[in-house]
Amino acid sequence: MKIITMLPWLDWLALFCFFGMWVGYAWLAKVRGLRDQSLIATTNRYRQMWMMQATGRDPRMLDGLITQNLSQTPAFFSSTSIIIIGGLFALLGTTDKAAELVGEIPFAEPTPLLVFEFKILVLVGIFVYAFFRFSWSMRQYTFVALVIGAMPPPEDFAAQRFDRQQFAVRAGNLVSAAAETFNDGLRAYYFSFAAMAWFFSPMALVLATALVVLILYGREFRSEVLQVLRD
Repeated sequence: MKIITMLPWLDWLALFCFFGMWVGYAWLAKVRGLRDQSLIATTNRYRQMWMMQATGRDPRMLDGLITQNLSQTPAFFSSTSIIIIGGLFALLGTTDKAAELVGEIPFAEPTPLLVFEFKILVLVGIFVYAFFRFSWSMRQYTFVALVIGAMPPPEDFAAQRFDRQQFAVRAGNLVSAAAETFNDGLRAYYFSFAAMAWFFSPMALVLATALVVLILYGREFRSEVLQVLRD
């Protein structure tokens, strides 16, 4: 409870703005993405098309390989998150030297050791959240592989023994859910860079968070890749 009184109100306000902009942007990207077709919403359409093509293929080795490749990226970030969390906990043992190093930067504000450790714990929390999102995305891709493996052969779809559209939509929704979960974890990595600015000053945290939001908005709604996918 001591941290509540030691942390200045400007820092609390900056921290509130940080999480407010993070949650607010995530909500805006999800709601507006369905209307304006964001990058994730546009690629979800391609995922539905991919699963529709998968129902007409036999064997489906290509689809299995694609799913395996897609699952490797969240697996990499998941293991990286564990390494970063370990490094941050190791940093807690040398906070006096780290605080002294940051204090030598000209525009950095002096910070008590307890407050400095609290800022490190906030970073730990961000990467723990990222780990859970990446690991859940990895598991979802295993579910996608199961659904692809359970698909009936194309001749059964042609004979209308099974609903091809239903299988494709179900598998496509699973791939989309895995991709969106991975996107949540990746977004946490972006905001972790903004959180690092808090070690310098609360104003630096607010400005860095606003910059990250602008970068994410540009990539999800105004990027050249999105224009190519739409065309």
